[in-house]
Parts: sequence; structure tokens; C-alpha cells
Amino acid sequence: MTTPIERALAVPTDPQENQQGEFISIMEASDDTLDIIEDETPAVEQESPRRDAWKILVVDDDPEVHHATLFALEGTALLGRSLEFRHAYSAADAETVLREEPDVAVILLDVVMENEQAGLRLVHHIRQELGLYDVRIVLRTGQPGYAPELSVIRDYDINDYKTKSELTRTRLVTTLTTALRSFEQIRTINASRRGLDLIVRSAADLFSRRVLKGFAEGVLTQIAALLGLRPEGLLCAQHEPCASSATMPPVDELLIVAAAGRYAPCIDTPLDSLHDPRIVALIRRALAEQRHQFGDDHTVLFFPCPHGRDAAVYLETGIALSETDRTLLEVFCVNIAVGLENVGLFNDLNFYAYADTLTRLPNRVAFVRAIDDALRAQHQDKQPRSVVLLDIDGFSEINDALGHQEGDQLLLAVAQRLATLPTEVTVARVSGDVFALLGPAPLLEPERTLGLFTQPFQLGETPFLVSCTLGVADLAEAGASGLEAIKNTNIALNRAKTEQRGGYHLYRSDMSSAARERLLLLSDLRGALEQQGLGLSLHYQPQLSMVDGRLTGAEALIRWQRTDGSRIPPDRFISLAERSGLIIPLGNWVVDQALAQFRRWEDQGIDLPRIAINISLPQLRHPAFLPFLRECLEQYRIAPERIELEITESVAMQEVDLAREALARCKNRGLCIALDDFGTGFSSLAHLHRLPLDRLKIDRSFVRDLATQLQQESAGSSIAEMIVRLGHTLSLAVIAEGVETAEQQTCLQNLGCDEAQGYLYGRPMPEGDFAAWVAQR
Repeated sequence: MTTPIERALAVPTDPQENQQGEFISIMEASDDTLDIIEDETPAVEQESPRRDAWKILVVDDDPEVHHATLFALEGTALLGRSLEFRHAYSAADAETVLREEPDVAVILLDVVMENEQAGLRLVHHIRQELGLYDVRIVLRTGQPGYAPELSVIRDYDINDYKTKSELTRTRLVTTLTTALRSFEQIRTINASRRGLDLIVRSAADLFSRRVLKGFAEGVLTQIAALLGLRPEGLLCAQHEPCASSATMPPVDELLIVAAAGRYAPCIDTPLDSLHDPRIVALIRRALAEQRHQFGDDHTVLFFPCPHGRDAAVYLETGIALSETDRTLLEVFCVNIAVGLENVGLFNDLNFYAYADTLTRLPNRVAFVRAIDDALRAQHQDKQPRSVVLLDIDGFSEINDALGHQEGDQLLLAVAQRLATLPTEVTVARVSGDVFALLGPAPLLEPERTLGLFTQPFQLGETPFLVSCTLGVADLAEAGASGLEAIKNTNIALNRAKTEQRGGYHLYRSDMSSAARERLLLLSDLRGALEQQGLGLSLHYQPQLSMVDGRLTGAEALIRWQRTDGSRIPPDRFISLAERSGLIIPLGNWVVDQALAQFRRWEDQGIDLPRIAINISLPQLRHPAFLPFLRECLEQYRIAPERIELEITESVAMQEVDLAREALARCKNRGLCIALDDFGTGFSSLAHLHRLPLDRLKIDRSFVRDLATQLQQESAGSSIAEMIVRLGHTLSLAVIAEGVETAEQQTCLQNLGCDEAQGYLYGRPMPEGDFAAWVAQR
């Protein structure tokens, strides 16, 4: 005899049923005989005459196996019930039996019958074709070669093999007991699921009372059936605290959540509105005394539940209940109380799944569902609808200044203000300080929504005026799903936050494609950095003296060619790197590559006085930047004064004090500092004077204007001239970028500009071309 597997393993089942199709494997024998070995007699239970027998199906093409199985289990009762055997001698016979008697509990199944795969194919047919997911299957074989272990494990979730020759009576009984217990538990679970199906299906809407209502209707029906009465009564319950809101009655007010017979019109009304003071008094008495009330013609049952959710059922019995009926009801009410508690837990779970705990508005998940519903109804509702994301401006600063408690009060005040919108508008809170609106487009005109914030919000005794920024999308264009609609509307919100705080931006379909392209670009850039700068390179543009034309330096400029061959402009991927945090590793790569090339040129005898490297503010203020730069200078044996760090005017003015301190540390290390794009930002003379600079760079836009100014004979009043004068007044060298014509060069020379770079002298070149350009000069 074989040794049964000691545990049941799951096999693929119908996901709708969520069952575990279980095998108990008894395999690996030298032959297909089944010898019952007498061992210590197992303890078996006495048969219960009041319960149906367990149906056991033996499927084997060997009659001796059937006889041996019956002999081993004759007179055995398991789990209080006798065993009743059915027999099949082929897979086809087994299918016939199972179609006629689908309540079989356990199948003792041989693998090899009419062919070596008959048993395994029968398993698949039982589960997938017949849909029998409860029945337990004990897989037996004496020919392991026909049922390879790896394939069985892979296809049927079997992880143990035993042989028939090892099977003893004790172990066979143990195997069947385990299988029957599993079968009974699964059947019980399925029956409970079917009983709770109404409650589960009624949990769709968080803010309705359909969960409790559906359960309560079942309670009235079951109690009436238990007593053999016509349903005539009502069930009252207090409101669940988590489901209360400003639009619902007070939490302590009793509500009629289910009613039958002549009380049916009272559903969803307060108990006190019932035109029968006697019934109201009886129900309140039962709740107050927390016990059942039995009268001559009525019964009031009390159901204790936690969290103030006590409930009571009033029934018109017409006669006084017998002692037996009262006892049955009391037992029944214990289960009902547990069910009511579970209903409350379902409500709580639904609340936390679909509502914002602070404002009690729908949360992001619920709002996505609302959009999905609106999208499905588009063909019926011809009225255009809008999706709006509303971000409170400066909310993090409010939290920092006033504290989170005041911040929460502001969020509540905003929620209440938005609740004044027409009822056709769905209002939700989808993240920290972002609210969402869905409704008819005329009701969500951006100016109208922004107008809700023109009046201050009252925080305690203090009026507080805040503004908001909107992202707006037409529902028909926002996307094919709620998630896509929120994503696309958020793109518009981010654009508005970048361009027009306190205003709004309308979503366009090209924004989504642009966002996807930026994301792909960012991914490719990250991949390039992770692969030691794959596709990245540095080009070098010469800088010359405008006095004698000698080479004074070169500016290192990064270039990127993606793996598909496309070239990405620096202004496109550098800004992306700054927003994503990649600017630090990208900037470090540029520094290392530029200094390494500088050393190679030195070793080749190319005389280059300095090299200019562009840096960002995040780089500059990063604590590891200076140590990294110092390490590179030491590694490549380059004097600090031959390195010029360029920072743009707009970046330097973002955080002047921080920039000044960081630049001062660089200056103290001997590095040169240049202010790039000067004149395009908003620096004041006071700020400019405080920065430790060596050089000003005239932006190419002012150099380009020189040609027009020359034609108008107004070069003397050019911005370029003022920058040159200002630089010399502050003892700074001045270099002009973007010089493309001899006329521009002549004008700059006349203005006293010290240096220049531009296409007139040389384009940005790879290191080899730059070396050749130097050699030609």
C-alpha cells in the first residue's frame, strides 16, 4: 500500500470560484498492484445515522484495486459519516458517474488506465469541463514511468509521490480523513459565500446604505421563515459613524433600513417618522435595555454590535411565541449579531478604500471609478463634461508656517467650499493638497472654479486667503479610462503650475505624447549614464582674445546621440536631467571627461590656457562636488586656475546667498568663475558685486543684435556695450559668445570686449577635430 501525502496542494481552478483544486498524491510503485497491509487498526468514528454518507469514487481499470479498497475501508466511518463507494473502470466511466452524481467528495484515481495519460486528462476534465472544484482527488499509480514527476508537478501542482505498495490501512484512512475534512471545509465556505453574495454585491456604493439594507432584508425574510410567518416588520439600525456626513441624519438617529409588508414604504426613513408611537417605543426600549422584547402579538429582537451600531427588528407575530420559538430566535440572533458586525466591517473597509478619511470626500480610487462610469455613459449623455484637478498654491509653506493641524483645517474648509458646487459635480480629494472635480463643463468653467477662492477661508478666528491652480481636460479627450484621464489632466496641472500659478491650463492630446517622450528620453539618458556615458560626448569650442587673436581657452559642451542615431539638443536633455536629479551624475561625467581630455592635450603638447565647464546649481551646492573636483584635478595633474566653472545668471540668482557661498568655496580653491548668459536674467548690481566672479559672458542674443544696431548706427547704445563697461568697472574680463560675422567682431573690438567665441572662429568640435584646428592655427 502507498503512503498518502500529508497535505493537499492547489491545482489551477476557476478564478471566479477562488477554490483550491487539491491532489493528494500516492505514486511511484514498481507495479500497479494494491496490497492492503494490516497494521495497527486506526481509530475510526461511529457512523452517524442522521447524516448522509460520504461518496467515494474509485477510478481504476484493475478490479482488484476496487476490491482491496473496499476491504480496507469496510465498516469505516469518517468524521461522523459512513462511506458510500462508486466505481469506475475507465476515465469515460468516471465522467458518467460524476455527471450523474456531482456530490462525490473524494476520487481515488489511477493515473494509467486505457492509456498512460487517462488519469491526468480526467483531472483536467473534472476541473475545467465539469467545473467540480470541491471534490478532492487522491492520485494513485503503480507505474511512475507513465507519470513523470516533473511534468506532474508542473501541470498539476503535485509536489510528492508515493507508491501503492507502501499504502497501509491506517494511512489510507488518514488520507481520506484529510481529504474529507478539506472537502467539507470548502463546501462550507462555498455555502457561506453564496449566502453572503447579496451583501457583497450590495457593497458597490460607499455612501449608500445598500450594504446594511441588503443584509437587513435577508434578516427579516429568514426570521419570518424560521417562525413560519408572513414577513411583516421592520429593522432599525443606528448610522455607522464612518458613513455619516453633513447630508445625512445625526449619528445617533435610528434609521429604518429594511421593512416588509405594510411597513415597506418606511424604508430609508428615520424611525421617529413612523406613524406608530407604540412601535417606536418598543424598539427604543429594546435598544435601551439591550435585550429582546416578547409581547402577545409582537417580538422585538435586539442585536448588539460594536461601535454604536446596535440594531433591532420589530416583527408582528400575531400571537405570543412559544418557549421553543424564543430559544430558536435567541440562538439565531447570535449569528445575526455577528453578521451585522461583519456588515459594519465591510462598511469600514469600503470607507477606507474609497473615501478620504479627513474630508470624507471620495478618494482617488473612487474618483477613477466615477470617471469610468461617466465614460461609459458618454454615448447617452451628450452634454460635455470636464475633469478638473485643483492644487492649492503654497500649501506646503502653509503647513510649515502654521502646522499640520491648521493645514488640515484649511483642507476641510476647501472641501466645504467645493461642496457648494451643484450636485451634478463629483468632488474628490485625490492627494495631499489636490482636489478633483468631474461634472458638466459649463459648471466647471475654469474662471468659475477659480472664483471659489476669491473669498478667504476661515481658520479659527483668522481669515486666510489662498489661491489655486487648475488642470482642466475635456472628458471626451482626457483618455479612455479614469486612470488615463487623471494622468492627462495632471499633465495640464503641472504645465499650469510651471507657467501660471493661480491660473489654469487646458489639456491637449499633444501634451500626453510629449510627456511620454520626456519619460522615454529620461530613461534613455539614465541608461546612457549607467553604461559609462554611452552615446554621450564632449565637443569643444575655442575662445580667443579679441586683441591679438590668440587661443585663450575652450568651452566643453556636452552632446548626446541616442542608440537609434537621433541627436538630442543639450537644452532639451539638460533641463530634463535637472528636474529628475540626473544632473549630478551627468555633471560629474562632464567634469571627469573634460579634465581627462585636457590632460591628454597637455601630453600631446597642445597649449590650451584654460577649459570652461558648465555647472548647475544642484551640482554646485552638492557637498560631494568640490571633493570630486579636487580629486579629478589631482588625478589629471591640472592646476585649478586653468579650470573655469560657468554658471548661468538665472541659476545664480535663484538662491543668491547659497550660490555666493558655493562659488566662494570654488574661488578659494583657485578655480575661475564665469557668469554665463549675462543680461538675460534679473540680477541686480548689488547681487552681481557680491558674487566672486572672474568673467562675464555676453549672451549671444545681444551679440546677434549688434548687426542690426550697426545698420541703424546705434551700436553705442547696445546692451553689449553696457555689459562690457559694467564688467570692466567690476574688474572682470568680458567674453562674447555667438560671434558669427566679421562685423560683429569689429564692433565688439571697438567696444573693448576682451574675448569671443562663435562660429566665426570655430564650431563646437570633437576632441580630434579640435586638436587639428589648434594645429592649423
